[in-house]
Amino acid sequence: MHAAVEADPRSSVTAVMSSSPERAEAFAREHGVPAAHASLEHLLDDPRVDVVYVSTTNERHRDQVLAAAAAGKHVLCEKPLALTLDDARAMRDACAAAGVAMGTNHHLRHAPTHRAMRRLVEAGAIGTPVAARVFTAVYLPARLQTWRVHSPEAGGGVALDITVHDTDTLRFLLGEDPRAVTALATNQGMASAGLEDGMMGVMRFASGLLASFHDAFTVRHAGTGLELHGTEGSLIGRDVMSQEPRGSVVLRRDGVEEPVDVGERESLYVRAVRRYNDAVLSGGIPAASGEDGLWSLAVALAAAQSCATGRAVAVSDPVGIAA
Repeated sequence: MHAAVEADPRSSVTAVMSSSPERAEAFAREHGVPAAHASLEHLLDDPRVDVVYVSTTNERHRDQVLAAAAAGKHVLCEKPLALTLDDARAMRDACAAAGVAMGTNHHLRHAPTHRAMRRLVEAGAIGTPVAARVFTAVYLPARLQTWRVHSPEAGGGVALDITVHDTDTLRFLLGEDPRAVTALATNQGMASAGLEDGMMGVMRFASGLLASFHDAFTVRHAGTGLELHGTEGSLIGRDVMSQEPRGSVVLRRDGVEEPVDVGERESLYVRAVRRYNDAVLSGGIPAASGEDGLWSLAVALAAAQSCATGRAVAVSDPVGIAA
């Protein structure tokens, strides 16, 4: 993210904060960051800081975003926004009351493959969408097998780490919201007891469209993908649920398969920061707003509830419900 912030001439990394002062100082030295702070209070008191990027573990997001808003700092927060909808709404409301821009770092909206797929859906290339399939079944690298698989209190598990991405990407492509989720979870040995490291399920969208999803930390060789199927054709994306601007898309109609030109392979994070900076400087809405973060959290929590109860769980509009 440091490189993405520096890539836009309108922004630069002026300070870093970590619960470990040594880690903060090492990061600052390595990347040429002017200041390293040992506390959030010191960071927010730094007059050079206009925007705070919150990338801590999930259970810390709420308090840190509330503090940033109270200090008048704009906020770009990692997903999931929080561990509960009430907390996420409090964050959204605090930023609105303070007049600061709140964005959710749903980077997959900025993938060239997904933006090309969205353009084709909007142009009617596949007719009316009727079904979708997304799979982000990957193998979590050893360096990341920490709180994500061992700390339920930090919001570990695939639902809050991956299903949120599936949800936001599908909403971005389809322009509609999930209204119910049915899911089953498993623990295949990577995660500690009480945490899921694999999940499969189905979302039902407002139009009746069904979207299946498979998320995992334990699958080494599946690759990732996203498919949209309509009345007139299908869009097939392979290796597209990635942090990198890679992957391919084909449009399949009437037995003919055409490669889709996805355009420039720009970094997802560079574009995400640029779009966020646009919102801050113009007073507009970020490409992935706090409301978008609320929707992805609501669906992930509903998926987890479905796994726990063995039942389909309705998804109410999380944006319009008072905190």
